[in-house]
This record gives sequence, structure tokens and C-alpha cells, in this order.
Amino acid sequence: MRKAGIILFWIIASLCVIALVTLPINLQTQLIAGIAVVTFMAVIKILRAEGTWRLIALAFGTAIVMRYVYWRTTSTLPPFNQLENFIPGFLLYLAEMYSVMMLGLSLFVVSMPLPPRPSRAASAGKYPSVDVFVPTYNEDAELLANTLAAAKAMDYPADKLTVWLLDDGGTLQKRTSPNLLEDQMAKARHQELQILCNDLDVRYLTRDRNEHAKAGNLNNGMQHSNGELIAVFDADHAPSRDFLLETVGYFEDDPKLFLVQTPHFFLNPDPVERNLRTFERMPSENEMFYGIIQRGLDKWNASFFCGSAAVLRRQALDQTSGFSGVSITEDCETAIALHARGWNSVYVDRPLIAGLQPATFASFIGQRSRWAQGMMQILRFRFPLLKRGLSIPQRLCYMSSTLFWLFPFARAIFLFAPLFYLFFDLEIFTASGGEFLGYTLAYMLVNLMMQNYLYGSFRWPWISELYEYVQTIHLLPAVVSAIVNPRKPSFKVTAKNESVLVSRLSEISRPFFLIFGVLLFAVVVTAYRVYTEPYKADVTLVVGGWNLLNLILAGCALGVVSERGEHSATRRVKVTRRCEFGLDETWYPATIDNVSVHGARVNIYAKEIGILPVDTRGLIRFKPYSGDTEEILPVAIRNSQVAGDIVAIGCRYLPEVTRDHSLVADLIFANSQQWTEFQLSRRGNPGLLRGTLWFLGLAFYQTSRGISYFFSSPGARDKARLAAKAKR
Repeated sequence: MRKAGIILFWIIASLCVIALVTLPINLQTQLIAGIAVVTFMAVIKILRAEGTWRLIALAFGTAIVMRYVYWRTTSTLPPFNQLENFIPGFLLYLAEMYSVMMLGLSLFVVSMPLPPRPSRAASAGKYPSVDVFVPTYNEDAELLANTLAAAKAMDYPADKLTVWLLDDGGTLQKRTSPNLLEDQMAKARHQELQILCNDLDVRYLTRDRNEHAKAGNLNNGMQHSNGELIAVFDADHAPSRDFLLETVGYFEDDPKLFLVQTPHFFLNPDPVERNLRTFERMPSENEMFYGIIQRGLDKWNASFFCGSAAVLRRQALDQTSGFSGVSITEDCETAIALHARGWNSVYVDRPLIAGLQPATFASFIGQRSRWAQGMMQILRFRFPLLKRGLSIPQRLCYMSSTLFWLFPFARAIFLFAPLFYLFFDLEIFTASGGEFLGYTLAYMLVNLMMQNYLYGSFRWPWISELYEYVQTIHLLPAVVSAIVNPRKPSFKVTAKNESVLVSRLSEISRPFFLIFGVLLFAVVVTAYRVYTEPYKADVTLVVGGWNLLNLILAGCALGVVSERGEHSATRRVKVTRRCEFGLDETWYPATIDNVSVHGARVNIYAKEIGILPVDTRGLIRFKPYSGDTEEILPVAIRNSQVAGDIVAIGCRYLPEVTRDHSLVADLIFANSQQWTEFQLSRRGNPGLLRGTLWFLGLAFYQTSRGISYFFSSPGARDKARLAAKAKR
């Protein structure tokens, strides 16, 4: 009876909303309603009202969006008999409806996400056996040594923990390749990693053939192990000491739990953050997904496996014959299969691993292309909306995650739509300037405010639009390819531990400058048409304003593809740790101030040592978290600076024996609290107005920087010299 009453309430409420949305009103009333809703939402946000007030504000915003959809559908489409207007106009309409649909799915997923789950340590004496899988393909031994050492040092009963290096770069197929170079490199790698694993007391495992990429590698690991749980870490994802203690306890609570997923935290910025220099002050792009969306998915039992930083139950994986390998995103595909079989998942919102992101823009695009193509494969082969066994909320959650990767289509249409009117005088959107203000502008403002409501502290205004734009140009053909031929995409390993040694333009930057030039020319055309066609000035100014917004995004993207030179691929993480520093058999009291995967900064209380020569050898003596006695790590001094009684030294690790890798891992990865503190230091909501002004300033600077890179790049200088020779 109660359930029937709830259903009846929602039916009546929905009918009332539809009646209000379709109510015929004049333009003045629409303007007043739009202003009223925007003002109300702004007041709620300023007052920081949460709970029911947050939902009310989102409901008012949804009403404006639905009102826009109704007006857009019934009043703005070009006549069907004018195909030159109707076809591009209908494509624009579809792009807008896609955006509205994604907004609706986002509201469903994250309007009221679960709060972060509390810690859940395993009960004393109830520690399940755990196999730790570190799959690798072409990563170097030094990077793998840090990850394996960190995994081996996790705080967990030693007899219950087995760490495996699953090497797909040293398979029998590669070691017997007819390609001599591949053959020799695979043999050398096979031998080197066997020695490394033996020194670290880690099990080395390879296989005969490289079949089914990462999924096949993991499944091979399952065939040779027998732990109750399986923890998976990418080759560059090193866990903290408390990773297992924070995760395995959840399996004790729920016998149908197949997954505990944790966020991916990165020590280095992605190329967008590095080139815009926002890494230290603005939340990273992935924090919106791991900080909000995964918690929203968790509410509906739909948080999914992200390929690393997770623990899975072997019993559940046995039901699906291991990790799914039909798509190149084996993680999400595996989660769908297990959710459909009635298994549950949990998301723990605490960074417990630290990894590396692609350093170059080209590698970044390559990684995102794989994600996009994999999600298109899942959409084609698994189609979550009709997947038997999934609950309705789970279907909607998975549709949200897969459909998101269609954004290149919508973003490309929004980019070029104004040009149809400005260049070819096509009327693909039949509305006056006043109607645009009353409906479209109100919709855009409400949309931005709703995004700020949902993601404010995790995604600043216009940053999502920038990330989508810089990916669209190269992702669009990749997505089309996966839709047309879903079996074509193959798994490509993302490059790890890269660095950009000199400032330069990305090798895939040319389309961005071409598009910027076209949009800039469209601004000139806008001014010309306003002057020559004053009777259409209102529409021309509206479309010109739209093009100007696209130009601002395109200009900021020029800074994104202008790679800043950096010698280090990683950022230093702030720590405070007592130690002693040894020079020439003398030990001085010191403090480790910050660390990275390559080195550390140490403050020494010893003004008498002064400035030290570069490459002077020194020793850091400290007590690792994993032991009670002090140990020594050799380093080489890279720079030094005297400030009163303190000498600040930048040094590079010089691991000489296997134990040194464990000490490096202890310095960087053991304490997960430092990563949480770093994330929290970047989280702050600038608000829509201040965030927009900040982005405009950023875009102006990055536009000028990108143009200067273009004219100062080696290719540009070569062209200038050739042009000068031709004139002679």
C-alpha cells in the first residue's frame, strides 16, 4: 500500500511538472521566471544550504532546463523542407538533447552521493589470503622496483600476502620473436625482472603468448595463484602501507561483495595541468570522478572496477572465468558482468595508492582514446540499459558512464554550429535575440549553476568544457572507428615515467591552431555582418557571442598543447620526517621536507658545511615505517642553499641494493595521509562568477603563450628561414 502511494505521488508530481513546463507564457514572463530561478539558486548556494534545500534548488534548475527543451523542440527547429537549414539544425538539436540527457543522468547519480565510508580494518585473526597482481608490459625495472617494494611493505600478515609481477613484456612469444631486436630485449627484460623479483622476494610470472592484453595477463596470474582476494596495481601505482587494512575488512561484512575500489591519486600533473600550471592550486580532472561520481555510483551499488587500486574476490571472478577481455576496458566490463550476477561493490574514498599520469599531450590523448573506444565497445557488446541482472539504477549508472564518451560528437557540433550562420547564412536555430536571452541564456546559466552545485569543489567553472574540447579533435575519429568496427581497437599501454625536456609544441597540436584561426576569422565576419546587415544584428551578435566563447576555449587550448619543458616527470609531495644526513662519516640532524619518486629535499642543521658541490655523495639515515631500526639510503646532492643555520639540499636517490628500493618506497608511498592532505589543499569552490573571471584571465594568457610557442618553435623558424631564402 505504501509503495503504491509513493508511485502515485511521483505520477502526480510528474504531471504537475509537465503541465508547468508546457504552459504557454509570453517572453517577458519567461525572462522573469529565469531570473527568479537563477537568483534563488544563487542565494541557496551563498547560504551553503544542503540536504533538502540543495534538492529544491536542483529541482528548480531542472524545471528551467525542461522548459528550454520544450521550447527548443516545438519552436526553434528549421522547416523540414529547407534541408540545408534542417540537417545542421537537427544535428545541433541532437547535440543539445544529448547534453540534457547527460545532465539528467548526472543528477540521478550524484545529486545526493554517499558520504565517504569510514575505515574498515579486518578483524583480528580474520585476515583473508591476498594475491597482489602488478601487471607490466614495457615499464622499466626502476619504476617496477618501487611499486613492488611498496606492495611488499604493506602492513599485512606476511603468510597471507603474496606479491606477483605479471610480465607481458618477457613472454615466450616475445623471447622467440623473428624480430631480432624484440627477441633480445625480451630476453634481457626476462632475466632482469627475474633477478629483481628474487631480490624483493616477489614472484615473477610470464606466459607463452600475449593474448587478450591486460585481462589475459591477469587471468594467467589467477591460474597460478590461490588467494581468497586479489589486489591489482598498475605498474606505476604504488600502494601505501595501510592499503589492505583499509579495504579487506569490507569483504568480511558482505559475502556477496566482489570489489572494493579506491581512488587513483597521481604524483604528477596531467599535460593540461602541467602546461596551465594549475596542479598545485586546482583539483585534478580525475578528482571529479573519484571524489563525487564514484560515491554517487556507490549509492546505487554501481561503483565499478577502474583497473587498479582495487581488491576483488576470487570466488566472484571464477563465476565469469576471470577478467573480461572482449573490450579494451576490461575493468568496467568485468564489473558489469559481476553486478549482473548479483554481486556487490564498495567504493572507499581515500587515496591509498600514488601513480603517474601521462606527461605528454600525445600520450594523454592516446590514453583517453583507449578509454573512449573501450566504453564504446561495452556500449555495443554489453549495452547496459538492457543487460539482464542489473537493477534499473545500475543500468542508468552504467549508461551514464558509457554514454559520456560520446561527448566528442556534441562538442564538435557546438564548436562549428555558429559558423553555419556566420559563413553561409544558414538559419539552423530559428529564434530572435530576445528569445535567446529568455530561454537559451537562462538555460546556460542554470546549467552552469547546477554543475557548480554538483561538482563545485572538485571541478572549477569551464574546466570540463576545456578538457572536452582538447580531447574532442583527436577522440572523435577514435570513437567513430570503435562504433563502426567495435572489434578493431586494440589495447595500447600508456607510456609511464615520461618527461618533456625542452619546451615545444605537441606533435599533434596543428589542428588546434587551424581551428583557432578559423574561429578568429569568424569574429571578423561577425563584425562585418553587424555593420552590413543591421536589421539582423540581434541574431548575429548572439551567434557571434557563441563563437567568441568557442574562441576563448580554443585559445586556452593553445596553451595546453604548448608543452612546458621539465626535467622531472613527478612533483614533490610535502612531508615532515626526522632523519640524519651523513657527509664524510659525520652525521647531522635533519628533516626530510618533501619527496618524489626520484629524490628528496632535506633541511640540515649544519651551517658549517656551506654550499656543496653537485654530485657529492651523501647518506640519509631514518627509521622506516616497516621497522624499528634506522636504515641508510645513499643519495647524490643536486643543489644546496644556505639559509641561516639551515642548509637545504636537493638530492637524488642512488639505490645500490634491493633494500634501497624498499627505503625509497617507504619515503614516498608508505604514508597515505600526505596524499589526502595534498588533495584537500586544492579543493575550494571559487564560485561561478569568480571562477569565470579566473578562467578568462587564464585563457587570455594561454592564448598568447600558445601563439608565441607557434612562432618560436623549431618548425616555425625553419619555415621562416625557407621563406626568407625564397624572397632572395
